Amino acid sequence: MLLRVIVSENEIRRLSIEDIPSSVENLYQVLRTNLALRGGFILQYEDPDFNNQLCNLTNIKDLPVDRATLKVLFTADDSDSTLDTGSLSSPSSAVFVQWPDPFPIPKFSHDVELQLKEANCRYAKDGCVTVISKTLKTDILDTLADGMSKISAYPERQHYENVAKALVERHPCLRDPGSEKGWYSWFHSLKFKMGNYRQKLSSAGCPEVVINKRKSGSSKGETVKKSKKGEVNYCPDPPEGQSPENMEVKRKIMEAEMQKKDPNHQLLEDLMVATFSQRRKEIVGDQPHITELISRWPTLFHEKQIRAEFKRIVTKDLLESFLDGLDGLVPRLLEIYKAATKSGKKQPLKDILDCLAKDDTNERRRAAALLGLPRYISGEDPSTIIRMCDAHADFLDDAMKGMQVGLLIACEGGEQWPIPHEVFDVAVVVEETIVLHNIKDVTLGFATLMGVIYCVNLKYPDDMKYSFEFLQRVVMKIKPDQASARLHGLRNKILRYKL
Repeated sequence: MLLRVIVSENEIRRLSIEDIPSSVENLYQVLRTNLALRGGFILQYEDPDFNNQLCNLTNIKDLPVDRATLKVLFTADDSDSTLDTGSLSSPSSAVFVQWPDPFPIPKFSHDVELQLKEANCRYAKDGCVTVISKTLKTDILDTLADGMSKISAYPERQHYENVAKALVERHPCLRDPGSEKGWYSWFHSLKFKMGNYRQKLSSAGCPEVVINKRKSGSSKGETVKKSKKGEVNYCPDPPEGQSPENMEVKRKIMEAEMQKKDPNHQLLEDLMVATFSQRRKEIVGDQPHITELISRWPTLFHEKQIRAEFKRIVTKDLLESFLDGLDGLVPRLLEIYKAATKSGKKQPLKDILDCLAKDDTNERRRAAALLGLPRYISGEDPSTIIRMCDAHADFLDDAMKGMQVGLLIACEGGEQWPIPHEVFDVAVVVEETIVLHNIKDVTLGFATLMGVIYCVNLKYPDDMKYSFEFLQRVVMKIKPDQASARLHGLRNKILRYKL
């Protein structure tokens, strides 16, 4: 297929692709790989049914056959230091890059393509794999590493396998002789190549790699700061044409707007989108104390903005994924809790179930499933993470003492029932500081806590790490295929349980 791609008024590119992409998302990746497009953008195409007027491309089948003209519209704000709210991208228009499957193998340099074409012909004729010279292999790996880095500087194992498999399928002459899969050596070569390529990205100033750069005089690098909880946009590049200075101007506008009695919420939303990359760079790279973070980014610490930020990071709706996933599991969880208490063990779990039996509403069933999870999983202690306090207490310092991350549930008289009868307030606590409160029930408190953990880039607390992993991978279905061995067994036990 032949494409005429209008990148800008002064840059119009001609691109020939052998295979028509199966979806619009795959076409986005083809353009990113072959034209080195960065940041968010949308595509428009000339529609022959409307006298070649431009229309947004939403279905790959709408593209004319054989050849088409596309126009790229970048969604990132490219204004100068002055604020133009009309040019700010909105969450609905943002384009998030998922790892493509299959990976679109990019075109190599002309001489490499000629060598591969001849070698593929020989392979088709007599099944003979080619002898790969060092120069040829280096050229192939350099091109693949460049394409992979545009999606993620830190690919996971399945991503390397995905690329290696796509390479030998596209060019069968490169198969490993005597190998069952045929691509295992390319898998290892790609891993080494990406390690070297990240050094180039670091020198070029790639934010996701720079934050992991070993500091001068240090014999060992710090813990690698990369996506560990399924974040799609962990530390994204800044929008096209934006600098840290531009971002700081917008941050100060937000800070001033938040001091008003009636702030402009649409302006704040637009500014939060525009400053997303700078905020993530600070949070992931600098790891500031929570009080400093609240001071610099006060807009973030509201329920609506936590949901919006979570969607920018993970590309899922926080409440929808949490509540839908939980409701599908509550009956099984409660039945498994009942079975676990029949032996007379796990008294705290039995107390929760006894409390639920007296008042069995949907809201309390959800709360019982969540509060019972760390008491069901052996070795977990929720006492430093989930606490109840008196709703009328003037001072909460004692209640929050030692809480690095968790929930503070305010109820009448600080009642010590396993499930409080009446919840007045639920607050999210980080580093002994309340960052969000006025949450109406325990379930929404857990969902908001998960959102804060992602938005502030916190690790799961050790005392409940399997419970939080369960919420992520089983309830919210974020990277469910990467569950730990212990969680994998727990998930299978729950999902196979017959009601």
